[in-house]
Amino acid sequence: MKKLMYGTIVMLFISVGCSNDFVEIAPVGVLESDTFLNKEENAEQALIGLYDLMQYNYAKDWSSAYFLKVLPGDEANAGGGSSTDQPQLQDIDDYTNVSVSNASILSVWNLYYRTIALSNAIINKAEAGSLTNKQFVLAEAKFIRAYCYFELTTMWGDVPLRLTNPTELNAKAFGLAKSPRAAIYVQVKKDLIDAIAGLPSRGAVKQNFRVSNATAQALLGKVLVFEGKYSEAIPYLAAVISNPAYGLEATPADVWSVKSEFGKESLFELGYISTKGYDWGNVVWGGRMESNLHVQLMGPRGDGVFNLAGTGLINGWGFNLPTAKIVNAFQAAGDVNRKAATVMTEAELVAKGGGRAGSPWDYQGAIRTKYATRTSDTNEAGIQELNYTTNWRLLRYSEVLLLAAEAYNKATPNLDAQARIELNKVRKRAGLADVSPTLSGTALFDAIANEKFLELAFEGQRFWDLVRWGKASTELAGTGYTAKNNLFPIPVNEINLNDALTNADQNPGY
Repeated sequence: MKKLMYGTIVMLFISVGCSNDFVEIAPVGVLESDTFLNKEENAEQALIGLYDLMQYNYAKDWSSAYFLKVLPGDEANAGGGSSTDQPQLQDIDDYTNVSVSNASILSVWNLYYRTIALSNAIINKAEAGSLTNKQFVLAEAKFIRAYCYFELTTMWGDVPLRLTNPTELNAKAFGLAKSPRAAIYVQVKKDLIDAIAGLPSRGAVKQNFRVSNATAQALLGKVLVFEGKYSEAIPYLAAVISNPAYGLEATPADVWSVKSEFGKESLFELGYISTKGYDWGNVVWGGRMESNLHVQLMGPRGDGVFNLAGTGLINGWGFNLPTAKIVNAFQAAGDVNRKAATVMTEAELVAKGGGRAGSPWDYQGAIRTKYATRTSDTNEAGIQELNYTTNWRLLRYSEVLLLAAEAYNKATPNLDAQARIELNKVRKRAGLADVSPTLSGTALFDAIANEKFLELAFEGQRFWDLVRWGKASTELAGTGYTAKNNLFPIPVNEINLNDALTNADQNPGY
């Protein structure tokens, strides 16, 4: 008999804790599933536990969901100390030998399902209960569940769709077959429609890290664009665009500054702090940290390789290096301001007083300034490189503008004039001229796609866009990419331990 798969279940007793900059709420202890939603304060802490799990998934040792989404794209190389440094990440970056046992893929899969399991527990208990804030509790939990399932189906395709947690501890109860992506989309959209109805407006959100009804509108619009239902997406995206609570930051650099965290451009953001002042004695590597250690992983490599004098940056461990392709794309577009907020060429590094010695693995002539190892973003009470407060921006207003531009361009009937309006808003903030007023059709779509490449570089969107646009084979030619890389493999642990799955359920090519 197979054992029970932890990634797709929730324990009968749910343990929820917080270690983030979202809120100063004491960690929740152990809450019995039969009683923990009898009180509003318990429901509130359980909801915050969802954000804690999301934060953990994006910050866990070498297995950040952020890394997993970025590395297959053509704007980043894995980097690190050598071709064998964290091989599971090198394999994802190089598209070769991606194993069904890849530890990072398994971790992210499991943590999305752990988050879903807690969402299910909240939803199922709240639906049967009599909380005075029942609609809100259901809405917030459904948003998080929808977000996780959307990410899962984007990266893995057909996946198990569990909406009710098992109540018996046996293999049959926990076995669950895969559902087709179309069914996942149906459930995601249903959850998001409920979330829109039940979530508050931004001004009424309890803490700034929590989602609003506009966040749900934006995500639903994105889901519909990914599904190819462009005309249906437009009203949701347009509602966010016209919402006075949101807008573009003044400059590209402002988007990534500490002062703009949870700012007007942010629709969904995971926060980190540094109050504990971690050092090598108390750092919780692999556990739940309040700081964002992945920023350190991505800093320009130390060990005498990069001299960062004059940059305001600290040396890191050298992962997630820019490709020459993204640098060339900025230069070809004449995109000076946004480029400066995203990458720094070696010539620019030298001009500031720094430099490079040696030949770092995967280095192609630039370091990143987006999600960078800034001295100003750490806590001097501990070791600087362990205490970054950099937040992950998961959904931004500028992405909504570009999704809307795509939807207008692809809609029937065609609405290219409106597509140009939304596209030009993003270009104007970057300091670029409007596109030609006659640009339309495929040429306009190509301009939108290129704009998204530049605007959302290193944000985990590029590869998945290339796949759904059918552009991956062209844009990634010569990299080792093949069509099998369009999806990650279903973790072999899930197949081995889920009675309803067999090797025939594995994604093609693995």
